[in-house]
Amino acid sequence: MARPAIPVRSPLARPAARAGSGRFWEVDALRGVAFCMMALYHLLFDLRSFAGWPIAVDRGFWRSFADATASLFVLLVGVSLTLSRARWQAHRSGPYWPHLVRRGFRILGYGFLVTVATWLVDPRQVVLFGILHLIGVSILLSGPFLSGLVSNLLLGAVLVALGVVIDGVVLPAGFPWLLWLGLPPAGFRSFDYRPLLPWFGVALWGIALGNLLYPGGRPAVPLPDWSALLPVRLLVWIGRHALVLYLLHQPVMIALLVLLGIVPLEALGLA
Repeated sequence: MARPAIPVRSPLARPAARAGSGRFWEVDALRGVAFCMMALYHLLFDLRSFAGWPIAVDRGFWRSFADATASLFVLLVGVSLTLSRARWQAHRSGPYWPHLVRRGFRILGYGFLVTVATWLVDPRQVVLFGILHLIGVSILLSGPFLSGLVSNLLLGAVLVALGVVIDGVVLPAGFPWLLWLGLPPAGFRSFDYRPLLPWFGVALWGIALGNLLYPGGRPAVPLPDWSALLPVRLLVWIGRHALVLYLLHQPVMIALLVLLGIVPLEALGLA
C-alpha cells in the first residue's frame, strides 16, 4: 500500500530549498539537529533542577554534550552569515552592514528577553551573556570578517586559545563588567554562559567554513538531495524555526513536566 502524501498545506511539505533562495537543506537540517541536542540537554537540566533527578549536567559527558551543541549552533551562525551575504549581493543593492546591524540587535533583543525571564525564575542564575547574546554580538562584529577563509581560521584559533587560557580566571566579586569577554566575577552562576572568548572564535571558524563550502553562495561539493525524507524534512523545518522554538521550548517543556506530575509547583515557587 502506498504511503499517504503529506498534505500540500502542511509546513513540512515545503521544499527544503528554493531556487535562488540561498538556503540549503543540509544547513537547516544541521541546525535542527543542534536544536534537538539542546532540547535534550535542557530537559535533563530541568529534571535535575526542578525534579531533583541525580543527573550530572554540569560536568563530565553532559557538560561536553552541551559544549558540542553550542559549538554546532555557533558554527552554523558563521556559515549562515556567509550565505546571507551572498544572497544579499546577488539580489539587492547597497551595503550589507545595515542588515547585519538590524539582525544583530534583533537577536540581542531576544537575548535580553531571556535575561528578564531567567531573572524572574532565579535571580541567582540569571542569563547575562548566553547563547543569544553571543550570537547577536557575533553578528554585529562579523562584518569585516565575512570574506576571510584562512585568516578566519587563524584568528579563530587565537581567540579559542585565549578563551582556554583565561578559563578559570575569576575577577573580584561585584565586578561583572568583563563577563561578556570571558572573565566572570567570583561567585558568578548562570543558567547559560557563552562569552566572546572563546566562542567568537568558533563563529569565525563557521564563517571560514561557509566560505570554503559555499563560495559565492554556491555549494563547492554538491550533495545528494535527502530533503524529501520525512526525518530530514522535519529537521529542516525545526532548523528554519529554531529561534522561535528556542524561545518557546523551555516554558512548554516545564509546563508538560508539571502536567505529568514530574515537577511539583513548589519547585517553581508557584505554590
